[in-house]
Amino acid sequence: MRTGKSARIVVVGGGVTGLSTAWWLAQRGIDVVVFEKGIVGWEASGRNGGGVGHDYSPLFAEEQRLWPNLSDMLGYPTEFRPNRLQIALDEAQYNRAKDAVRIANHVGKEAQALDLEELREFVPFVGDNAIGGFLFKFGGHANPQRTVQAYAWALQDLGGTIMQNTEVRSFEVSGGNVKTVVTDSGVFGCDGVVITAGPQTRPLLAKVGVFIPLALARLEMIVTAPVPLMRVGIIGGNGLYGRQTLRGNLAYGGGPHEWLSFEEDGHKRRLPTTSLSQFIAKRLQQLYPKLEHIRVIRSWAGIVENTPDGRPVLDRLPYLDNVVVGTMSSVGFGLSPASGRALSELALDGTCNFADLSSMKLSRFDGLATDWQAAKGWTPPERSHTSTMARVGQ
Repeated sequence: MRTGKSARIVVVGGGVTGLSTAWWLAQRGIDVVVFEKGIVGWEASGRNGGGVGHDYSPLFAEEQRLWPNLSDMLGYPTEFRPNRLQIALDEAQYNRAKDAVRIANHVGKEAQALDLEELREFVPFVGDNAIGGFLFKFGGHANPQRTVQAYAWALQDLGGTIMQNTEVRSFEVSGGNVKTVVTDSGVFGCDGVVITAGPQTRPLLAKVGVFIPLALARLEMIVTAPVPLMRVGIIGGNGLYGRQTLRGNLAYGGGPHEWLSFEEDGHKRRLPTTSLSQFIAKRLQQLYPKLEHIRVIRSWAGIVENTPDGRPVLDRLPYLDNVVVGTMSSVGFGLSPASGRALSELALDGTCNFADLSSMKLSRFDGLATDWQAAKGWTPPERSHTSTMARVGQ
């Protein structure tokens, strides 16, 4: 625990994006402290499918460069495994996968079509309901919990400080800069602030008069008992995303999410629901008919924030010169090595030196209608479940 009352850079939020940012800052010799209101990685950073491969992002090239080496860079295991598969159960799913192949080819990455027999060489549990699939020879997956630990320990090895169970309550602004960060553990002076607080990013920015359009949604995942290891660890299809752990468990989520309000109780909204867990389990059984006897042994829920266009915001605020914001719109885990580097450079250099982040500026939402959430149907349901589900991105 930190006993001092200042740091050059304060990072608010101890998920993968915040921890990665702090680690990159510490790599450059910066005195950095991370404030996390709970435990690092306790929100969506540790409760996701672990996928790596965002080929539509300006950060994609750096993401792909860093992940295969990240365990060595951090000095702790992330359990990264390369490549990924997509299974198609019908023509519509097959055509969507072909679109992903087109995007991959556009950025110079290879993807190989597989007929049913070839697919079974990789995934022996598929049934006759599958019509084929694709092997994407890039990306992959890692263990979210291990990766959070790796970032945190690597940061501490460099002298960075993590203050868990420490809530940021407000900021003191003077001369167009944040001068101090007020927490429930005291007031901390700083030269700069990076806000990577996931769902809390909107209310935190509101404290300094900045509006960022975000909607909250709950995602859920289920975990099965172990099955024999497959050749490729991350396999999607039938509206699901997920991975196989090194122990053989299948961890999967997907389908509709439930929109939430910022006022809802934080603990209750992280509790999984039977109806969505059953929905995921049914789709997983359709994806792997030969595993219909495998038990679901646990489930969990996590909260993600979503921008109106589904893309992250990585920006240095022009009206608060020393404040950088990073909100990842549901894709924080996979992009975290690259987004953390980008945010650290925004904080220290004022610009990202390896990628064009112009499409990620907050200003793209200038003039956004105040009822944008309702117009998209991204509103919390009445507490009956009649209209609970709305798919993120639609």
